[in-house]
Amino acid sequence: MREIIFDTETTGLKAEGGDRIIEIGAIELVNRFPTGNTYHQYINADGKEIHPDAERVHGISAEFLADKLVFADIAEDFVKFFTDGKLIAHNAKFDMGFVNAELKRLNMNPFPWTTVIDTLALARHKHPMGPNSLDALCKRYNIDNSHRTKHGALLDAELLADVYIELLGGKQASLLLDANATKTGESAQTRGKAQKASPRPNPLPSRLNDEILAEHKAFIETIGEDAIWNKV
Repeated sequence: MREIIFDTETTGLKAEGGDRIIEIGAIELVNRFPTGNTYHQYINADGKEIHPDAERVHGISAEFLADKLVFADIAEDFVKFFTDGKLIAHNAKFDMGFVNAELKRLNMNPFPWTTVIDTLALARHKHPMGPNSLDALCKRYNIDNSHRTKHGALLDAELLADVYIELLGGKQASLLLDANATKTGESAQTRGKAQKASPRPNPLPSRLNDEILAEHKAFIETIGEDAIWNKV
């Protein structure tokens, strides 16, 4: 199962109002494990000004983006990386709104919502009392985000990958099982298999005595010759 954990940084908050994506970062998971494959791209805003409030959050300036490619130039590679997997984002409505708006400008097919998982919705379901921001979830799950002084798409995607696995009950349980297995000498391959019981060094003494045996014999005689006990 292939999943793409991703995040975007933008010029502002309104995709439908013409704001643009200026950074995309993504991490590939296969069967809930990072493969090492990543996607990261800064994108020229193509003439769209970056709102000061947005720049304060991500720290990306128009001057920095001046020599970067516009979305049309990276669209093919972007779609190739993001296709054939579930797309996972925190507050996915925001990120997918921008992604599909960029694709629409190029007359390219949008990603269907059936391929999208919103980790904010997962977090709100699991922790209804919140808070459920990315920073709050990192704190809840003891994920080190001390290097996150500003938002960055690839860094946030890396943190979200860890958060997503924890939201699904992932690493903590398996790590505990592996730790216990190490202590007991039990491997993951043998865990759960039936173990053969060792024989007692000294057999227990029989609980039958002459009186019990005599009573049993008398009972068998009342049943007749066809009693199963006569055939054993």
